[in-house]
Formats: sequence, C-alpha cells, structure tokens
Amino acid sequence: MVDISVTRTARRPIRWTVLLDHAVLIAGSLFMLLPLLIVLQTTTMPDTDIIQHGPQLKIGDQFDENLQKAMVQASGFSGENTGLRMMLNSFILGLGFAFGKIVLGMMAAYALVYFRLRFATIAFWLIFTTLLLPLEVRILPSYKVVQNLGMLNTYHGLIVPLIASATATFFFRQFFRSVPEELVEAARIDGAGPVKFFVDILVPLSQTMIAAMFIIMFVYGWNQYLWPTMITTEESMYTLVRGIKQITQVLEGAAVPEFGRSNLLAIIAVVPPVAIVIFFQSWFVKGLTESDK
Repeated sequence: MVDISVTRTARRPIRWTVLLDHAVLIAGSLFMLLPLLIVLQTTTMPDTDIIQHGPQLKIGDQFDENLQKAMVQASGFSGENTGLRMMLNSFILGLGFAFGKIVLGMMAAYALVYFRLRFATIAFWLIFTTLLLPLEVRILPSYKVVQNLGMLNTYHGLIVPLIASATATFFFRQFFRSVPEELVEAARIDGAGPVKFFVDILVPLSQTMIAAMFIIMFVYGWNQYLWPTMITTEESMYTLVRGIKQITQVLEGAAVPEFGRSNLLAIIAVVPPVAIVIFFQSWFVKGLTESDK
C-alpha cells in the first residue's frame, strides 16, 4: 500500500520565487559582510604587509598582538586612552544619551497629551521643528554654552546638551494618544494622581516603545563623533570612535600606520550596536508598528 502523504510530499512543486527571494537575501547579506571580513582579515596581518600588499586572502598570526594593543595599549601621551577606557566612555555616552532622551521625551509627551495645555499643539510643533536644527547647525553656540558652564571634558558635558529629542517626543506623543480614554478615567476614579498614573500605568504600557527608542538613541549616541571631538581634549575622555581617529592620524606622519589595531577597534565598535539591535529586535518592531493598546 502506497503512503499517500509521502507521495504528496515528494510531488510538491518547487517554489522558485521563494528560492529566488532567499538567494537575493543571502547575496545581499554576503555583500554587506564582505567589507567587515576584509577588515577582520587585516587585523591578523602585520602592518608592514598591509602597506606593501594591501588586503589579502590569507590569515596572519598577528590577531592576538593587535587585540592586546587595541585593548590595553594607549596611543597618546597620557597613557589613559586604552581601548577599554574608550569603550567605557562610549558606553557611558550611549547609555546616558539613550536614557536621557527617553525620559525627557516621555515627560514632554505626557505633558502635551494629558495636561490639556492651551498651546499644546503649538508647543509640539515648535519642538518638532527642532529636527531642522541638527547638531552640526548649532555646534558653535552649543560649544560656547558648555564652555561657559565649565562642562568641557566631562560626561555631563557630553550627554546633557544632546538629550532633548523631538524624535522621542513625537513617538511617545503618538503612543500616548492611542491609550484608551477609559483607562485614564479608571485611574482617576481609583485616585491615581498624575505621577502615579505616569509611573504605574503609562511606563509599563510603553515598554515596547521604550525599547525601540533605546535602540535608536543608543546607536546614535554610540556613533557620535563631532560632539565628542569638540568637547573632549583630554585623552582619558576619548570615546571609541574618537580614539580610532586618533590612531589613524598617524597616516599623516612618518610612523608606520597601525592598521591592525585601528581596524580591530573599528570591529569592536560595531559589536555593541549590532548586539543591541539583535537583542531588542522584536521589541523594536512592535514599538514602531503597534498603535492599538
């Protein structure tokens, strides 16, 4: 007796469109990973070989040495801008940047939606128009203010001037407007004040939106280059992106460029944002797509 299920499985037609879609995705992924693989290969080669022959297909034996130099060896004069120190500074900047923007964005959106201000709509659009004034446009007055406040070469000087976020305010405002009015009335009947309603109800409901904003703001803060370059002059305050530029500046001198060390630091700089995106991927999608609560 012939097994009908086996026969049907064996005769199932090949879905060429699905195979083509996956082939395109795989090819695109490999194309995106190719530069990283080339950079990774250069971290295993001596710097002189890279200068003479460029990227090669073979794998060298200098990875451990370059890793040691990248993480614990300082490139400046003070001996304080090691890879570990620069990673710590980048984490402080990224986390402070993300949490600061989320907290201020949530409080601003909460006030605009629930406090029934007379000019709330005008205030929101004034906040939203600040997207037309990025950091590069207001870099000189921002630097002057930070300098007058004595915040150069400090963590709060790196974080505080950048944490006001029209993007976070916009997304949290749209999310808070989707919260049912019945929930607000029920909280008011139960005696919940503005602070209790915000902390006990809105914040737990906003977890997916908070995760989505955290990804965006952490990656943006981690990759900041212009502002840390302006604010930090002490090597102990260099971020990872700033420190990589410091190492590659040797290209302009007579010394041998440390390609292996700088490329390894570049790969290390990529890992935390990628890990954050992968870890919060499902929350990121829900936070940006879910609107009915």
